[in-house]
Formats: sequence, structure tokens, C-alpha cells
Amino acid sequence: MASHRKPRTSVLASPTGRRTAAGLTTAALASVTLLSQSAEAAPRAPKPTVEEVKQKVDDLYHQAEVATQKYNAAKERADGQRHTVDSLLDASAKRAEKMNESRRLLGTFASAQYRTGGMNPTAQLMLAKDPQQFVDRNHLMERLTGRQKQAVTDYQEQQAAATKQRAQATRSLERLQASQASLKESKRSVQDKLAEARQLLSRLTAQEKARLAELERQKEAAAKRRAAEEARKQQERERQRQQDGGGSTGGSTGGGSTGGSTGDSATSKGAKALAFARAQIGKPYVWGATGPTSYDCSGLTQAAWKAAGVDLPRTTWDQVKVGQRVATKDLQPGDLVFFYDDISHVGMYLGDGKMVHAPKPGASVREESIYYMPIYGSVRPG
Repeated sequence: MASHRKPRTSVLASPTGRRTAAGLTTAALASVTLLSQSAEAAPRAPKPTVEEVKQKVDDLYHQAEVATQKYNAAKERADGQRHTVDSLLDASAKRAEKMNESRRLLGTFASAQYRTGGMNPTAQLMLAKDPQQFVDRNHLMERLTGRQKQAVTDYQEQQAAATKQRAQATRSLERLQASQASLKESKRSVQDKLAEARQLLSRLTAQEKARLAELERQKEAAAKRRAAEEARKQQERERQRQQDGGGSTGGSTGGGSTGGSTGDSATSKGAKALAFARAQIGKPYVWGATGPTSYDCSGLTQAAWKAAGVDLPRTTWDQVKVGQRVATKDLQPGDLVFFYDDISHVGMYLGDGKMVHAPKPGASVREESIYYMPIYGSVRPG
């Protein structure tokens, strides 16, 4: 039996279908072409120059040093608050023991009176849900003996003191937790800045690294030339003062040598601090370190002046507030020289326009011109 079904006609086989497919194909090809052209047309970011990389790395190291000082401050707070919390907890434990002794004494009175018969006031006090309400009843308090009254008073005092100490410990613990959070944030910030700097440096070719080292040498040389020039000017001023009959000021100043000494207490201590700092030359910079095997900038100056018998605060921001402010031209060995507007770096003056300092990650404690970085100001501890 013959089938009367009409044969299916492929859409693509029809003229209309072929035109539609061709249109879709053309549109697809056009889209691919446009995308390809757009990708090719997208400008690539130019590779930074060695000079730009150096500037960026220097900025990151500077930012890391600011974060390091924040870390040092937070660590100092956390250490102090941890000590406070520990002391309060120890005191609370001792107070609790005294309170327990008072409670045991009251229990002894209550037990003895219970055995002799009747529920006397002491027993009622011990069994009451709220002893304070009981004590507030004067007519019952009057029935207690003198010794019993003293036991109740002692218990109340110990209980109130214990409550107060627990509240103090709780507040100190909250402050400690806040300092620890700040410490963690500052640490992460330092690590992030240093990691970014390392990543930038790792992308440099051998030729670019050589160029970077040359730029660093040029910067150091320029700083040394300025230090030498300032030292020459200072020596000339000293000679002129002597010729004018003013005499020597005694001791090294901004351009003087390291061998001079005024003989006074501050200069003597400065010489001791400087001797300590120079003995650390070659030890690595490690952020947050205070010695004896590594240092950051303020850790070195703190340790050096401690060796001279002077306790300095931990951070550059606090160290700059200690001692007598001095002008750059009046610097003496051992004086602290601070750098940048944010006071994030410090070195110890050596003489002839030079200092001893812990520079930055990847470097060691060394001598360097004070003009290597912008000077903020100087102080003389002691």
C-alpha cells in the first residue's frame, strides 16, 4: 500500500534555510573577527622602567617600615596588657582564696550553732539565698557576736573586692584582644608590602637588576658627597670660631669627627650607645626585631641606648619625643636622627654626616650618610 505522507523537507535544504544558515555563519564569523580585532586592539600595559620599579620598591619598603612601627607599638601595648591581665588574674585567684577562707569561717559558725540547736542568725545567713539582704536587717545583725560580725564583714569585703577585680580583668582582657587584633593587622600589612616588593624585583632581568644596583650606587654616592660637603663646611665654621676667639665647642658636631668628646654625661652616654651600635654592624635587618642577632631601626637605637643606661621607648614615634632636640649642624655621636615626615625611620649619628642604622629588609646594620633619606629632625637622649 503506497504511503501518502509528504516527504520532510530539511530547513537547510530549502533556499530560505540556506540563506538563514549563511546569514548566521556570516554573523558568527563577523563576531569572531570583531572579537579578535578587539583583543588585538586592546593596549598592553607598558613594562615599567627600572627607575619606576626602584621608586615603587622604595615606596613599598617605606610603607612596610611605617607598618613595622605600628606593629612595634601594638606589640608593646599587647605585652603590657598581657602582663596586666596576668597580674589581675593572679590577684583574683588570691582574693578568691581569702573569700573562701571567710566563707569557711562562717560555715564553721553556722555548723556549731546548728549542732547546739536552733537556727541562729549565722545559720540563717549561710542558708539565705541573698546574704546581703539578710545582713541589711539590723535586728538580726545585732544578734551576731562580735567575732561573727567580723567574719561577715570580712566575707563581704572579700566578695566585693573579688567582683571588682574580675571586672578589671575582663576590661583588660578586652583591651588585650583589641591590641592583638591590631598586632595581627600590622603584621599582615608588613608582610604584604614586602611580598609585593619581592615580586617586583623578581620580575627584573639580570640586566635590569644590574641597572637597579647602579641606581642605588648613584644614590649612595650623592648622599656621601653631600655628607662630605656638610662636614667640610662644619669644620670650616669650627676653625673660624677658633680664630675669632670663640674656642672649640668640644666634641663632634654635624661635620666633626667621631673621636671628640665634651666629657659631660650626655656625650659619655652617647659614646657608649654608639659603640654598641657599631658593634652590631653586619647583623641583618628584621622587622620587629630588638636583638641580639637582628634589629629593625628603632630596635637598634633602643638596644644601643639601653647599653648606655638609658631606656628608650620602642617606636620611632615615641623615641623622637625623648631628650633634647638638636639641629642637624649640632649633631654629636650617639644622637638620634629621624627621617621622613611620618618619622618612620631612625639612625644613630656617627659623625662626619654619617650614621649607623638598620636600613631595610635584605640589608644589614651599616654606616650610611644621613642625607640618604629626607631628615625629619634629631634628638639627644640621656
